Amino acid sequence: MDKQRANEIASSPIMANVTYNGTPIYIESVNENAETAQIHFLNQPKNSKEVSLNSLKED
Repeated sequence: MDKQRANEIASSPIMANVTYNGTPIYIESVNENAETAQIHFLNQPKNSKEVSLNSLKED
C-alpha cells in the first residue's frame, strides 16, 4: 500500500477493508519516513504492532 492511501485510510472516519497477512486490520497511524503503519487486528484492539506499508492490502 502506498503512503498516501494509508494516510487517507488512517484519517478517514469510514472503515476500509485492509488486511495484514490476510487478517482484517485497522490502521492507527502512518510513519511516512519509515514507510510503516501502526495497526491492530480488528479482533484485538489492544494489541497494536508496527508493520511495513508493503505488507498491507486493501480489498
